[in-house]
Order: sequence, then structure tokens, then C-alpha cells
Amino acid sequence: MGSTPQRIASLLPAATEIVAALGARDRLVLRSHECDVPEGVQALPHATEPRWGPDGTSYGIDEQVKAVVQEALSVYRVDSEVLAEADPDLVITQEQCRVCAVSTDELAAAVAGILDPAPRILSLSPGDLDAVFADMARVAEALGDPEAGRVLVAGLRGRLDDLREAVEGRARPRLLAIEWLDPLMVSGNWIPELVHAAGGENLLAEPGAHSPFVEWPDLRATDPDVIVVMPCGFTVERTLEERHLLEDLPGWNEMRAVKAGRVAVADGHHFFNRPGPRVVESAEILAEVLHPGVVDRGHRERRAWVPLGAATKRRAG
Repeated sequence: MGSTPQRIASLLPAATEIVAALGARDRLVLRSHECDVPEGVQALPHATEPRWGPDGTSYGIDEQVKAVVQEALSVYRVDSEVLAEADPDLVITQEQCRVCAVSTDELAAAVAGILDPAPRILSLSPGDLDAVFADMARVAEALGDPEAGRVLVAGLRGRLDDLREAVEGRARPRLLAIEWLDPLMVSGNWIPELVHAAGGENLLAEPGAHSPFVEWPDLRATDPDVIVVMPCGFTVERTLEERHLLEDLPGWNEMRAVKAGRVAVADGHHFFNRPGPRVVESAEILAEVLHPGVVDRGHRERRAWVPLGAATKRRAG
């Protein structure tokens, strides 16, 4: 193993959170445009920006991204000048999803010829929960502190075990996790495992499999006990702006979860879709929704999620 990196560029929000959780926040010199945790990290320069308008509608964003991909273009621009000025010796990116962050190939093209010596590039690609934890250990190894990785992962696994114990023996409500509104997509990858840890039964997606697009009749036919809406990259407030996309669907109001008032809107920007330390908080949010009165970690009070009915009353008032 080479020398311990002292200048880290993280081009993935989850990686930025992992680096900070491992105690190396002070070694970060560059971030992506979406890295906003921990507090103060936004003061760092950022080297990426999307080629599409992230403030559009769900449908508009999906169409823009598809158009960029169809033209064989990178979904993100990498600012080579900012990258060169930061002069990192370790750059962390990902291969999980080309829409989520800069890929390894895109990054290699950006650093070619501008950084000498070339920095080490560490690419994360978690498909399930074990891979999320394995990536944390890989980052710790790259930072020269594998013990910090072991401590971090053990602590997070312990919190998940505590959550499983809290809901053990209780009925498992059938939960549908919605990752995108238009077109409809349900949450795969590590989310089904988080649902199980939280005391639920996940619908329409398998652990470790990519999040699938679904047709409304197929989604409606599941008639879940609980629905959690967690669009990737959307805060609670951003999702509420497009709640009509669900409420206008034929038969939405006849669904079991809707009639029972068991539809929640969760923060899909800071939780769920970031495979970093807050996967545990994501599971806790799910447990609060699935088992009210049994699990309360304070996430609702911090507006990490809201019941859709409660959101309706606030907006009407």
C-alpha cells in the first residue's frame, strides 16, 4: 500500500459522509455539487455539475437524463481546472449508477494529463447492504486506517441489530417503497434489506437488484399496508410539490395504505439513496413508519419523514 492520502476528493455524497465518519473530514479538499453533509463541507470547492436541470419535474428530469445518455454523453460535467487546483492524491467516485455521480471512466478521462502523479481512484459500487458496509471498509483501508473502518461498521451493524430486536415478533406490514414518481420506480438494492430490518415485508423489488420501473396497474395490484415515498434526490418538501402525481392515479384513494392513512413521504435526498453511514437512520425511519409507538428515534420530529395526511392538513391550513 502506498503513502497515506492527505488530499481527498470525494465525488459522491455517501463517500463524503463515510470519510467524515472515519475521522478524515479535515483531509477532504474537493467534493461533488451534491455533497452537503457533514456541516461545513459545502465550503469546499466542487468539481461536478449535472448536464440536466435538477429542479425540473420528475418526468422532466427523467426525460433530460435519458436524452443525455442517448447521446452517449456523461450525465455530469467534471471541471478539470478545479480538479487540478485541488491536486488530490485520492479521488473517490462510484460505479453503481451513472445518474447518481461521476463514474470511474469519466473521472479517469478528466484527470488524464492534468494531474502528475495521477491520484489513486477508488470506485464504490454497492448493490446490497453487505456491499455498503464493505465499501466503508475499503474507504478506511484507502485512508490508511482499517481499524476505523472496523469500528464504524461494527457500530452501524449493532444499531441495526438493536432495531431488529425492537420489532422482533411483531407482524410485518407489507411495504411499498417508491423511488421515483414519473415514471414510477420502486426501491431495490439495499432498501429491501432495510425494510426487513425495520420489521416490514418489501414489495416488488429484490435485495441486491437494481430499482425497477413498474406500471401503475402492477403497483396498485400489490395493495400494500404501508407506502413510503422516497424519490432519489428529493427532500420531503420537493416530493410534496409533486404529490399529485400519485393522488391523481386512478384508484389511488382506494388503496389499503391510503385509506388507512399509512402513506409517508421521506427525505430521499439525505437518506435511503446514499449508501453511507445513514443507511441505519434510513432503516430507523422505516421502522417509525411501520411500527408507530414501538420505534421512535426522533426522525419525524426532524422532518426526515412526514405522514402524507399530516402534510395535507398543514398545506390546507
